[in-house]
Amino acid sequence: MTDSTETGGDPNAEVLFERRGRLGVATLNRPRAVNALTAGMVGVLLDQLTAWADDDGVATVLVRGAGERGLCAGGDIVAIYEDIPAGGGKTADFWQAEYRLNSLISRYPKPYVAFMDGLVLGGGVGISAHGSVRVVTERTRMGMPETTIGFAPDVGGTLLLSRSPGEAGTHAALTGAHLSAADALHLGLADHYVPSGRLEELMVALESETAEAAVGRYSEAAPPSALAQQRAWIDSCYASDDAVEIVRRLRSFDGEGGGEAANAADTIEAKSPTSVKVTLASLRRVRGLTLDEALAQEYRVGLRFLAAPDFREGIRAQVVDKDRAPRWRPPTLVEVLPDQVERFFEPLGSKELDLGLKEPN
Repeated sequence: MTDSTETGGDPNAEVLFERRGRLGVATLNRPRAVNALTAGMVGVLLDQLTAWADDDGVATVLVRGAGERGLCAGGDIVAIYEDIPAGGGKTADFWQAEYRLNSLISRYPKPYVAFMDGLVLGGGVGISAHGSVRVVTERTRMGMPETTIGFAPDVGGTLLLSRSPGEAGTHAALTGAHLSAADALHLGLADHYVPSGRLEELMVALESETAEAAVGRYSEAAPPSALAQQRAWIDSCYASDDAVEIVRRLRSFDGEGGGEAANAADTIEAKSPTSVKVTLASLRRVRGLTLDEALAQEYRVGLRFLAAPDFREGIRAQVVDKDRAPRWRPPTLVEVLPDQVERFFEPLGSKELDLGLKEPN
């Protein structure tokens, strides 16, 4: 039973907020766009989550996606494509707000439950994987596919993947592979496996029970993780700070899993070479940082990508023209020089990320 509706009953709002018992529910409501995040959505999520953090009537918060396709397919990259020729100012502002939201979620004072059902990509990872109770299903397809569009993982994704077992996170970041629920659990991006058909029952339970009790009752054992079973070649091949060397090792690996390793090499070489090298450097540099420090690094990198040619070209090839034939500049990994990579990490001066958040009570 819904006690109150925070959104005033507007069924067309991009995010629907409602209170069910002691549960605050945020439903991303752009199902035709797989709930891709807009600036307006980020803004209202920040406001409502901040309000619920101080509301004694809300014991637990849940975020979920409308429709059957997924929680969230990431940010609105078509908006970024249109903003880049104008200087990227709107995108920079969007990232500032989005990263504030990611930071708030990571420090949330109440159980923050994320139903990571269906597609959970890019920005969708940011609004779920930093939460305290992360639920995946048999339908989960998660990933940080940024190298495919000439960008690098952000929303704290570099930090999350740097903490994954062995080099599994490096593999996921460079290839942009879609991950199953079991793989997400192995990588440390999720906590619990619940069949999708039981999510509605779980939501009802969360209205009156603690998150720990409710999720514990509905969780099941996940299937085996393919990534966990491929650790031998993944850890061996990706244990280098040089992307060219990683590809060489993948191509020459002759043990069990050699075919998968060769396929990974093909996948990496099809991505933006600049993105691959900057992503690898990001993963190595982020180790030991806090989330807020990682977000500041990702913001520097992101602004540099707005000014680089591959980001807009990657969006064009994948989403606008859909010819899947990006023309990367430079076109090969060897041609991306160390000083070019280094420039992505240089301080921004007065344009540095300002998270501007007080500690939630």
